[in-house]
Amino acid sequence: MYKQSEIQIGKSRLTEGIIENLKTIFKTHKVVKISVLKSARNSRDDVKKIAEEIADKLGKKYTYRIIGFVIILRKWRKEQR
Repeated sequence: MYKQSEIQIGKSRLTEGIIENLKTIFKTHKVVKISVLKSARNSRDDVKKIAEEIADKLGKKYTYRIIGFVIILRKWRKEQR
């Protein structure tokens, strides 16, 4: 089984603090669930944009999957793209 952590993105949307927090979490976890709250989105397209932005800022070792309004972010050993 893998370790998992959860964070939330609110009305301030994606900030450098969230990116730094994710980098810290990924030192001990392989998977992070990111809940996108209503104040940060209007539609599922907004969730996809946030997920793409997070993946771009973290690098090529990270992939994401969107289920509803939750982004499941995974770190791999090797680059995926």
